[in-house]
Amino acid sequence: MLLCCWLALVALIPTTSSTNPGVKVKLTEKGLEYGRQLGMTSIQQKLKTIKVPDFSGKQTVSPIGKVQYSLSNMHIVNVGLPKSTVDLVPGTGVRLSIGNAFLSLHGNWRVKYLRIIKDSGSFDLNVNGLTITTAIAIKSDETGRPLVSSVNCAATVSSAKIKFHGGASWLYNLFSKFIDKALRNALQKQICPLVADAVSDLNPHLKTLNVVARVDQYAEIEYSMVSSPTVSKTSIDFSLKGEFYNIGKHQEPPFSPAVFSLPPQISNMLYIGVSAFTTNSAGFVYNKAGALSLYITDDMIPQGSPIRLNTRTFGAFIPQIAKSFPGLMMKLLVKTVKNPIITFQPNNVTVQASGTVTAYAIQPNATLTPLFILNLETSVSARVFVSGTRLAGAVSLNKMDLTLGTSYVGQFQVRSLDSIFQMVLKLVVIPKLNVQLAKGYPLPTLGKMKLVNTQLQVLKDYMLIGTDVQFTG
Repeated sequence: MLLCCWLALVALIPTTSSTNPGVKVKLTEKGLEYGRQLGMTSIQQKLKTIKVPDFSGKQTVSPIGKVQYSLSNMHIVNVGLPKSTVDLVPGTGVRLSIGNAFLSLHGNWRVKYLRIIKDSGSFDLNVNGLTITTAIAIKSDETGRPLVSSVNCAATVSSAKIKFHGGASWLYNLFSKFIDKALRNALQKQICPLVADAVSDLNPHLKTLNVVARVDQYAEIEYSMVSSPTVSKTSIDFSLKGEFYNIGKHQEPPFSPAVFSLPPQISNMLYIGVSAFTTNSAGFVYNKAGALSLYITDDMIPQGSPIRLNTRTFGAFIPQIAKSFPGLMMKLLVKTVKNPIITFQPNNVTVQASGTVTAYAIQPNATLTPLFILNLETSVSARVFVSGTRLAGAVSLNKMDLTLGTSYVGQFQVRSLDSIFQMVLKLVVIPKLNVQLAKGYPLPTLGKMKLVNTQLQVLKDYMLIGTDVQFTG
């Protein structure tokens, strides 16, 4: 993935209004160093494409006199970049420096002197002490994705040593006095444009950034930047929107992200902080889409359970049901009536959900007759984990509270139904929910990016993911 491994995160700087982020990302010096190691391959390949123009002219060379000369068919055979660094410039950005680089060229030479004498052969040229320094400018394109370019590039070649194959020793005088400087200047002029090309070649890769990532048929999450990055001596910090939206309809939730800060950890390449705002925006989206509802029928209850969804079972607790609707199967509708509330405390994620349970008798003609509606308050604990490049989870029931909302079968003791609905939640609703939560949602990634050595901590008001990265392909 070349240089984009570290420039991609540096480059996410669309111009947007300044608001608190839902997600924060910290790119450390360790991450930049990994990108530098991969990035040198791109620049090395670009420098191998240097096209050195043919040289020709007439000069007076001792002891021969006037000499017509030409150097032609010059091409690069080797490029070495033994030393390079990537530096953070606080308040500015990134500086790439390459030192002690070298180039090896091969070409042909031809001379004519004393009017009639001609000679020719080949030569090898070693260029040493090549230094390159460039800064990376980052801006947003028309789609809000990053666009990078090389600025303030400088390149110098300190020395060149030539080996002529064939010819007399005076050829070295010709090179050192008349050709050496011109050839080094010609090389220097090509280096910075090629470095600029190497940086520009990153832009197609940067377009793979999942600025808007689809989650499922209901939701997508936006990772655009809400402000420019903050560059310090040890890291680059990014503020991402980190908000879920209904697909095709971006409606803001009735709450805003709170301020939070990442701890000063730098042992991993990358840190991602996901706030409670991000997960609560997901709850808002799924509730609004009507996705937090589930019809439950008897075939969803484990076969070995003595409790069945029929009027016989419920009639044992509510006699009017057995009397009015004998021998009928039942159906339950469980749905949320408010946005679920997710809270983060150290080592603890809790979800509070308010909903209703509507019980129906299924008539012989398949119509549904409502029996009662219960108000349902639940609290679940969530275990959150990283799966691949997605953030996933699983929940378990903490407590449940039922109250009567509406009854079409007379008054009854709701508490008598606690065991039934505990079973329904634990054996049907929560397993169904966990299947979806296990699929997770995408974290901000680039191309074929792999997260390794990943750790997740739950802190107050946010989760912190510390990870290294690998790029494949």
